Amino acid sequence: MFQNDLFKGKIVLVTGGGSGIGYAIAKQYLALGATVYIASRNAEKIAKAITELKEIGDVRSAIADIRETAQIENLANQIKEEVGRLDILVNNAGGQFPSAAENISYNGFRAVVTNNLIGTFYVTQIMAKTFFIPQKDGNIVNIIANIFRGFPGMVHTGAARAGVDNMTKTLAIEWVRYNIRVNAIAPGIIQSSGMDTYPPAIIKGIEKSIPNQRMGTVDEVAYPVLFLSSPMASYISGETLYVDAGNRLWGDQWKMWSESLT
Repeated sequence: MFQNDLFKGKIVLVTGGGSGIGYAIAKQYLALGATVYIASRNAEKIAKAITELKEIGDVRSAIADIRETAQIENLANQIKEEVGRLDILVNNAGGQFPSAAENISYNGFRAVVTNNLIGTFYVTQIMAKTFFIPQKDGNIVNIIANIFRGFPGMVHTGAARAGVDNMTKTLAIEWVRYNIRVNAIAPGIIQSSGMDTYPPAIIKGIEKSIPNQRMGTVDEVAYPVLFLSSPMASYISGETLYVDAGNRLWGDQWKMWSESLT
């Protein structure tokens, strides 16, 4: 389905592209001919990723914290000066930690919402005003989470990701006049570096909470991102695609998590 030059000549920005799902997304775009910017606030991760990804294609880096508008504006200016345009934005950067709701501090809740919701909006608005709206062309894919039945054990990120889900729908309508498509991917339980922050008690046996009894792979998230940002999805906007093997429809994930979070 994906031709080798599918994204040839396209400029892509992947936030949080230094590791995990973001790294896999960047890698797949590079393999299909795109020039890819990966942004992260972690200089060490970015340096390691660039060393590996440059063997595949034209990858460029930027140190940027999505919570800081000045840094995002600097990133937009860097892209504008170096290549003059941006075609695809993948909002992947974010972070969270598992916790029962009553144990989350005010600062902890605020930090996750600021990063996952407000930071995502900052990046989206700045890149749209700098590139997509003047170009009257653009494509945005937001990486959220499995919030279909709430997000017990992660109320902070559940609230933030639900906000991005609504933002996806809203901007798809507001910005259709600029020929901008906006969609989202909601990954289920994925075997990635993001799982490293979870307590071992949660990870152990987590496959039992998934219908097909295994975690997804980072590439299984990356491929739908490529599809939604490709010409093959030109009549799709405002959608959230769940990549979770049907997990949102089945099982009781909270029952297992609650024993390790209380």
